[in-house]
Amino acid sequence: MLSMVKKFFDFCNEKNRNKFYKSVVLGVIDAMFAAMKIPAAFVAIKAILENNLTNTTILTVIGLMLVSTLGKMVINRFAYMLQTEAGYDTCAMKRIEIGEHLRYLPMGYFNDTSLGHITSVTTNTMEQTGDIATRAIMLVLQGGLTTIVIALFMFAFDWRIGLISVAGIGVFFLVNKWTNLSVARVADEKLSADREMVGVILEYIQGIAEIRNYNIIGQNQSKVQKSIERKKKADIAAEIAAIPAVGVQNLICKLIGVVIAGVSVYFYLTGTMELVYTIVMLLSSFMIFESLDTCGIYTALLKVIGKGVDLANEILNIEQMDIDGADFKPENRDIHLEHVGFAYENRKIIDDVTLDIKENTTTAIVGPSGGGKTTITSLIARFWDVQEGKVTLGGRDVKDYSFDSLMENFSFVFQRVYLFEDTIANNIRFGKPEATMDEVIEAAKKAACHEFIMGLPDKYETVVGEGGATLSGGEKQRIAIARAIMKDAPIIILDEATANVDPENEKELTQAIENLTKQKTIIMIAHRLKTVRNADQIIVVDKGKIVQKGRHEELMEQDGIYKNFITGRKQAVSWKIA
Repeated sequence: MLSMVKKFFDFCNEKNRNKFYKSVVLGVIDAMFAAMKIPAAFVAIKAILENNLTNTTILTVIGLMLVSTLGKMVINRFAYMLQTEAGYDTCAMKRIEIGEHLRYLPMGYFNDTSLGHITSVTTNTMEQTGDIATRAIMLVLQGGLTTIVIALFMFAFDWRIGLISVAGIGVFFLVNKWTNLSVARVADEKLSADREMVGVILEYIQGIAEIRNYNIIGQNQSKVQKSIERKKKADIAAEIAAIPAVGVQNLICKLIGVVIAGVSVYFYLTGTMELVYTIVMLLSSFMIFESLDTCGIYTALLKVIGKGVDLANEILNIEQMDIDGADFKPENRDIHLEHVGFAYENRKIIDDVTLDIKENTTTAIVGPSGGGKTTITSLIARFWDVQEGKVTLGGRDVKDYSFDSLMENFSFVFQRVYLFEDTIANNIRFGKPEATMDEVIEAAKKAACHEFIMGLPDKYETVVGEGGATLSGGEKQRIAIARAIMKDAPIIILDEATANVDPENEKELTQAIENLTKQKTIIMIAHRLKTVRNADQIIVVDKGKIVQKGRHEELMEQDGIYKNFITGRKQAVSWKIA
């Protein structure tokens, strides 16, 4: 029990940990106020039995009860507020910390780990941990502390009953350990079911268009239903595992209270305990385990807190890329890859690639699908770290740069654009958060998206759906270009930026790209002849190697992948339906 509490305290930052420590101190004071009912009862009963109930005695008893009740109310309020603030703030800050940590993880982590797992940890798991921590920790600590203080008071009245109380507490915690073990056996399955359900539902929603197009709704609905059914069974199993154990705990508390009451009566009948002490012990037998019973119910939830902490730490303990370089500003933006090699899961993706990209030139990368084109651009921008050779920017190894200072040199426009569920203006401002509205509009005009934005209901304040779901593909692409224009980085990486654009948007998108790429270093992955033919150099990549390099005219004079690629494209364009 205490190990779970300590694990959560260690999970907190120093500010929130101190709040919890203060709440523990307040908990001790609260327990002392609760235990004051025993001396109040003793004074009242003794006066009644001795027929000496004076006004002073009555005032003393009332005073003790008022101090006990009011003291608990005040202390409880402050302790509860401290724990509530610390619990929720801890989980909120951990979400932010996880988000920051994910920024600097190798991209392989996102290939190996489902979006559902990450989403589940940062949403469901952290939400549950915050909710439970604010209640369970307070009630567990408060119950334990109150029981211990009342047991000490009982020692003061009769050491024999005090020993029985301590023995009873020991038996209770043995049973409680069994309870925790019972819950632990199903806790992993419960959390695993949570993660699976979130992942399956996300996959279903993201792929709804394909599911409908290929009429595979029944199959995917079945997958969703199975994950929900698994989650339901895991939740029920967790309850079934906890209920018998909690019931036994409750029974133990009641039985020990009965034992204390019975022994107290026995001591009175044998003449070894005065009547006033016997009555007080009888009252105390009902009080001592009341708080402990509540404590026992909530200790099972500490396992959930512990598992939540473990899952969050599992992500936070994944080794980040080395991002602690210096904040360099390169003298030029020449890019050089020297004998670069990269493998993923023992599969060679890039093999001994050497490449020079001069500042303010355009480099087109073409080749068969899966040949390594996107991986090369990812290594240049350090989304991955090379395993062999090195990549330099301005003559300096990209690993020497701090990650943020390196990213200042790059803007990206990907084939699949992601827009955040926010206003169009704020989506453009991601390239420059402090930008004024005039700057936003200027970037939008250069990206050829000002006109369609002005036709939207709220113009630049129109909120786009998550992922940009309320906009067409071409519109999303142009907003992404506006974002890149706003950033105004000297190196632009275009990854199939025009591959899936419909013809009516192609002209506007082409113009937007021209505005984006003026006087920049351009690295583009492209399949269209008119996109690559004017490049300063064309790199043909196949099976992780550069197999051809040169300008369009040079490569067309060589037999090889590029000539075949261009010839095939020309033939496709000339096809007509008879």
